[in-house]
Amino acid sequence: ASGRKIKEFLLDALMKDESMRERVEAGFLRAGYRNIDAFLESLIFEKPLNAVVVIDHSSPELENVLGQLTLNTDIVEFKTFKYRNDYIHQFTPFNAEVRDVIEKGKILKPETLNTVVVPAREEGFEKEFLGNNRWYAIRISASMIDRLKYIAIYQVSPVSAITCYAEIVSMEKYQDTNKYLLYVKNLKKIKPIPLDANNKRLALQAPRYTAIDQLLKAKKLSQVFC
Repeated sequence: ASGRKIKEFLLDALMKDESMRERVEAGFLRAGYRNIDAFLESLIFEKPLNAVVVIDHSSPELENVLGQLTLNTDIVEFKTFKYRNDYIHQFTPFNAEVRDVIEKGKILKPETLNTVVVPAREEGFEKEFLGNNRWYAIRISASMIDRLKYIAIYQVSPVSAITCYAEIVSMEKYQDTNKYLLYVKNLKKIKPIPLDANNKRLALQAPRYTAIDQLLKAKKLSQVFC
């Protein structure tokens, strides 16, 4: 029932905005749909449903609620600051980490992204990844949930290099959060891919996406994400 309401809502919005409708029409024609009705039917009733929550401030309570939902969700914090008559909006764009790879890279395409690279300290790396064949708690974009096939470990300072990767067997929500627990197999150590000597700012602080083929041929960290 809600699917029909979503379709009506989207169709009504498109009919009221000519420029948006033209963009959508150009897109669904390139994608092979015969008309906007067929496009919306496929989008709403045949594709997996994800959700984006736009809110001024995230919280553990919100994470708890989203962690109990069956659908995949992303949180976008959108804050507004006012000084006299001036407004400043602070936010991280939706799917920013995916866009960052696509917009800056010359080789990587959205459909090739199948690997998440995560920073790890030695204790956690030894205990969880090597000892328990798992890694947590990772925040993963909803659009990447079904794409990820591999996880690679970037060991933080003093190692400062990607040292191994493994196949992802399964993933599940981590406790009552909107983060994920990944189970892995077939761990493989590789020749370390070090942090660029002339650009320490590239050191990983959060998960980033790449393609496994791109990672395995890289000689330094910057080449993993280009």
